[in-house]
Amino acid sequence: PRAAEPRKVPVESVTAVCPGTKGAKVGVYLPGKLSHEEIEDAAPYVANGPGALEAGYTTRVADGKGRGLAGVRCTEPAAATWLVGPGPANADVRLHLTNAAKAPALVDVQVHAAEGLVSGDRGIGLDIAPGEHREIDLKTLAPSATVMAVGVTTVFGRVAVAARTTLDGGGVDWLPSAGSPATRVVVPGIPGGGGRRELLVAAPGSGDAVVRVKAVSEDASYAMKGRESLDVPAGGVVALDVTTGVGGSAAALVLTSSAPIVAGLVITGTGQRSDVAFTAGTSSLSLGSAVARNGAGAELVLTALGGPGKVQVQVVPGEGAAGRPLDVDVPAERTKSVPLKAKGDFAVVVTPVSGEVYGGRVVEERLKSGVLITAQPLAPARMWTLLPPLTDTARVVAPR
Repeated sequence: PRAAEPRKVPVESVTAVCPGTKGAKVGVYLPGKLSHEEIEDAAPYVANGPGALEAGYTTRVADGKGRGLAGVRCTEPAAATWLVGPGPANADVRLHLTNAAKAPALVDVQVHAAEGLVSGDRGIGLDIAPGEHREIDLKTLAPSATVMAVGVTTVFGRVAVAARTTLDGGGVDWLPSAGSPATRVVVPGIPGGGGRRELLVAAPGSGDAVVRVKAVSEDASYAMKGRESLDVPAGGVVALDVTTGVGGSAAALVLTSSAPIVAGLVITGTGQRSDVAFTAGTSSLSLGSAVARNGAGAELVLTALGGPGKVQVQVVPGEGAAGRPLDVDVPAERTKSVPLKAKGDFAVVVTPVSGEVYGGRVVEERLKSGVLITAQPLAPARMWTLLPPLTDTARVVAPR
């Protein structure tokens, strides 16, 4: 028998890993319930549980070099992880690799910059012992990169990946995982308001990419004047200022490419001292999504592509019963901001109802010195996964 479409099957267990930040309060969400655990030292935080488990934390620093809101989602070990953002020439970028398993692991780290693959063999064949956490200053792999795409491939074993970026000019946040290289990439969760918006696109394969760029804002869907397309050389990364292109509106960007690409976006806040946040290409909300750690000033930025879309949004507080799910309609080819109102820390759960909807979660805090901001794209919930179609073939049983 042959399955024509991927099969949607439930996830039975989850291992989620957050890089350690001493004193950070991790939100741990399971259906209908939110709990918190404090990280006592700088060791990674590891959560094991049933399907749908979600975890993450946000830190707040109001002054000093590390000033800013910085949010991180606890990630699962993956065969490959992509991160897109400012390069080590303009920022302090720390890559965190954690082997939470009881078996050794081997990973390859490759850094792409504007001029192509620049890390050489320095990140190839890194041994990560069972239980080991390794922090890598990416200046040691690519000191001259102004923009970058980092590919982390697990050769064997199970390794979770995260990266913290502190801009030389101020601002800090964690880079969200970007989707695997594809010829169609949607970068959602771009908040409205002032500040710079910079798109970063990498073509990590062997072919040059011609990329068409479309903005989907609150009021329109359009190719940005003068920014309708960009050329990305094979192995390289290209930056495109889209600040005037989105015009201060909440938005998403839809990229269609002649070759597989990965993409992310740098969000710079306003004020005398600016903070920074990041979003990245991600899949639609067809499997649902959840963000375990939110607070005052949080909102969802949702975009419907093709036809109209509808999702249910539910707030789960740290204390008390979960809120009643709210139906949210998103007009076709438009973006909609949805403020999230709850006291204290809370989780937010987004469940698909209809249409092709993408989203991001943004948290802003307005200070006299400038806006603090953090963002993350809405990653697929860990409640379901898609298994690829199965095809009868003699190759699986035929000897070599």
